[in-house]
Amino acid sequence: MENKCSVVLLLLLCFVSAHAFGTQNGSESWGYVEVRPKAHMFWWLYQSPNRVENGSTPWPTVLWLQGGPGASGVGLGNFQEIGPLDVNLNPRNSTWLNKADLLFVDNPVGTGYSYVEDDSLFVKSDVDAANDLTTLLKNLYNNNETLQKSPLTIVAESYGGKFAVTAGVTIANAIKSGDLKLQFGGIALGDSWISPEDFVFSWGPLLLDVSRLDINGAKQSNSLAEQIKQQIANGQYETATNTWSELENAISSLSNSVDFYNFMLDSKMDPLATTSTTTSTTSGLSQALIMKKYSMYLNSKAGTDGDIDSLMNGAIKDKLKIIPKSVSWGGQSNSVFEKLAGDFMKPRIDEVDQLLSLGVNVTVYNGQVDLICATKGTEAWVQKLKWDGLKDFNNLKRTPVYCGNNNDGETKGFVKSYRNFHFYWILGAGHFVPVDQPCIALQMVAAITQSPAPTAAVTNAL
Repeated sequence: MENKCSVVLLLLLCFVSAHAFGTQNGSESWGYVEVRPKAHMFWWLYQSPNRVENGSTPWPTVLWLQGGPGASGVGLGNFQEIGPLDVNLNPRNSTWLNKADLLFVDNPVGTGYSYVEDDSLFVKSDVDAANDLTTLLKNLYNNNETLQKSPLTIVAESYGGKFAVTAGVTIANAIKSGDLKLQFGGIALGDSWISPEDFVFSWGPLLLDVSRLDINGAKQSNSLAEQIKQQIANGQYETATNTWSELENAISSLSNSVDFYNFMLDSKMDPLATTSTTTSTTSGLSQALIMKKYSMYLNSKAGTDGDIDSLMNGAIKDKLKIIPKSVSWGGQSNSVFEKLAGDFMKPRIDEVDQLLSLGVNVTVYNGQVDLICATKGTEAWVQKLKWDGLKDFNNLKRTPVYCGNNNDGETKGFVKSYRNFHFYWILGAGHFVPVDQPCIALQMVAAITQSPAPTAAVTNAL
């Protein structure tokens, strides 16, 4: 469908952008929004086949934001984590489409299929990225009453959490001022890089406890973490990014290459071994190698052997039709990372506090065996919140979480909620919770979004 709108998505495709496309049955739509002159952001929306329409509980939409910075939600989040198809284009039983419509955005510009026509247009801060994302949402939502009726929950992973909370504040303010017509369902932060300082301080003690570092290794790790803390305090953020790279390299050497996405694994036990490196750029580890490492890990955990780069630059690019010939998927991701080197180590705890004070629902979820964004570090930054409900939250007992409704089954995690703040501890999961624990991830997103989908659909999917 190139020049006309489908019946189902008439408003979406006619009013959002002259360059929007979609499937004939209206189940998918995609397009570009020029968020600034010569800065183009790509989006892809899937409508759930399980959509339930009723007046009391509206069907939700999940906006997925990937990490990196520079990793593609349209590619990795979609085909390697929660979308309807895997990298071999086989159906994914645990797709989050069972519980919500899914909106993937290649954010910030330069990520995935998004691109800039001039290098000066890359974002240099999380705030810049937030403004661009809010502009995209205004284009999608302000003239579309159908989308406006579906509450939007932002679910973010890794560095995407920094984008999410920064954009969340911008979105909430735009809604309040009337500039954005959108029901804001809240934000979920999955293994998110909210406070880099707290994470780097977690690595030494955690790895010492699980025998991947000895006392001397832990001391060396903590010493570099102290340097990072001082550099952050002095506003030397790019220097802190480089010291972070030095710390990761030191830990890899001292631990005989522990897996940063799952500290129970040795990188030599999986495909990560072929891409691990100590090569550095002025802004830390080579972003191209980081992205390859990221993707290969997801493939290995999902049990697939497809090549995401070949898929996105081949069959998917052909399907979408509107990707310029000069644009290759991920071709500008190195620059995205490098331009954000000055913001990479900045904390975004204050933005979480702002969201809580505005009454926005905030969910934090963390994989038990993640290292890069370890639960130990997440718990540390949560305790720095100025939110007036923190003391009462701390005093609550956790509730165990099981897969399905069988409370006699294996414990898969714990959850604690107070007012508009929720925390999930996901057992047996590393950095990529939807891949490691798909059943619990799907149940969690249903609870977060208050999805009205039939229980049978979830049971059958899992």
